[in-house]
Amino acid sequence: MQFNRGRYWFILIAILLIAIVSYFFSDIVTYVLIAWVISLITEPVTKFFLLKLKLKNKKWGPSVSALLTMIVIIVVFLLLLFLLVPPIIEQTAKLANVDFQLVVQKLEEPIQRINGWLESLGVPVTDGKGLENLSEPLKKYFSVGQIGEFFSNLLGTAGSVLFGLFAVLFILFFFLREEDMFRNFLLALTPNEYVDKVDKTITESTQLLTRYFAGILLQITIITLFVTIFLSILNIKNALLIGFFAALINVIPYLGPLIGAIFGIFITISANIDLPFFPEMMNLIIKVGIVFATMQLLDNMILQPFIFSNSVRAHPLEIFIVILLGGKLGGITGMVLAIPTYTLIRVVAKVFLSEFKIVQKMSRNLGPTDGT
Repeated sequence: MQFNRGRYWFILIAILLIAIVSYFFSDIVTYVLIAWVISLITEPVTKFFLLKLKLKNKKWGPSVSALLTMIVIIVVFLLLLFLLVPPIIEQTAKLANVDFQLVVQKLEEPIQRINGWLESLGVPVTDGKGLENLSEPLKKYFSVGQIGEFFSNLLGTAGSVLFGLFAVLFILFFFLREEDMFRNFLLALTPNEYVDKVDKTITESTQLLTRYFAGILLQITIITLFVTIFLSILNIKNALLIGFFAALINVIPYLGPLIGAIFGIFITISANIDLPFFPEMMNLIIKVGIVFATMQLLDNMILQPFIFSNSVRAHPLEIFIVILLGGKLGGITGMVLAIPTYTLIRVVAKVFLSEFKIVQKMSRNLGPTDGT
C-alpha cells in the first residue's frame, strides 16, 4: 500500500483552514451554511420553475426561477408565522398568569396515588415534602417577569436577527440562481491535482445531504400534521402549537420526542387548569400520551428508517453511535449535526482514503469509488 503524503497534508491543511475560518467568522459561515441547506431542500422547486415555465434556455431564466423560489419560501414562512405566532402569544400570556401552586395541587392527587401504589409494593417513598417546593422552580421560569425579560431580550436581538435573515436570503438567491456556485468556489481553492477528487466529494456529499435534509423537512411536516390532526380530533386545545413544537424538537434524536411529549402535556394542563384532575384532566393527558406514543411508532418504524438509513446510507446502529458521540462532544447541537457531519466525513474518507480497510467498511454503502 502506497502512501501519498501530499494527499494527507492536503486533508490536514483543509481541516485546519475550515476550523480557523469557522472559529473567526462563525456568523458568516453560519449564514452560508443555512443558505446552502435551504438551497438543497428547495432545489426541486427551482428546477420545477425552470422546466414548467420553460426558463432554462433563457438568459434571465435562472434569476426568475430563483426569485420565484424565494417568494415561495417567504410565503410559507409568513404562513407559518400567521398560524403559529397568535397561539404562541396567547399561550405565553396564559402561562404568565398561571397559578403554579394550583398546578402543583392538581398533580398532588395522582402523585399520592402513585406513592400509595409503590408503598403497597414495599417500595420506600419520600414524605412528599418535595411536592410543596415544586411550584418554586415553575414560578421562577414561567413568571411574568421572566417571560417579560425573555421578550425584552428578543426585541434587543431583533436587529441582529433581521440582519442575519437578510444575509441568508441574499446568499440564498445566488445559490439558487447559480447551482454550482458553492462547488466552483471550493474548487477554486483546491490545488489542481485534487480538483477531481474534491469535485467527486462535493457531488456525492450534496446528493446525500439533499436527501437527508429533504427527509427532515418531510418528517417535520408529517409529524406536525399527524399530531395536530389527531389532537384536534380529540378536542385538545393548542393542537397546532403542540404539533409544530413536537415536530421541530423531534429533530433532536432520542431526547426530542420526550421533550415534545412533556411540552404537550404541560400545555394541556395549563390550558385546562380549572378541570378536576380525575377524571377530566387525566383523560386529556392520556389522549395526548396516546397521540405521542402513536407518533413515535410512526417515526421509529417508518420515517426515521427512511430518512436516516436510506438517505445517508448508514446502518441504524452506526447512526446511533454517531449521535451518542455527537451528544458527548457538542450536547444537543452535536446530536443534531452528528449525522450530516458524519455523512460528509464518510464521503471524504471514501474519496481520499479508500485504501484503508476501515474506510472501505465505513463507506461500503456509499457506492463504488475511483480508488487512489
